[in-house]
Amino acid sequence: MPRFLSPQWIEEASAAAATSPELAEASAGVHLVVQQVVTGGPDADVRYVVSFSDGQARLRAGEAADADVTFTTDWESAVAVATGTASAQDAFTSGRLRVRGDVTALLRHARALDGLHAVFAGLRERTTY
Repeated sequence: MPRFLSPQWIEEASAAAATSPELAEASAGVHLVVQQVVTGGPDADVRYVVSFSDGQARLRAGEAADADVTFTTDWESAVAVATGTASAQDAFTSGRLRVRGDVTALLRHARALDGLHAVFAGLRERTTY
């Protein structure tokens, strides 16, 4: 079982995203780069990128100079959102999730982001936190 946000988890999430027909359909025509920054992790801060490119979704470790949107949160909040014990909206309104960049892109591409959330839900059962 991959540990949450480990290199193995990012690889498995990317493979699941790349092979999801539902996500491919939801992200058709979408061009969006989302940077995720999670601070205070058990080993270190984690940075990974989610890229949507016309029906293809990919995750990779690292940073994106061309990110449309950047999310920054602490480890505990990231785990709470990932496990479903808190929502991203709760984390945002409490100040534990910060958003920078083109926030309107999130609204325009909500269907693709919802599709990615469904992919993560499938991975949740195999993840250790």
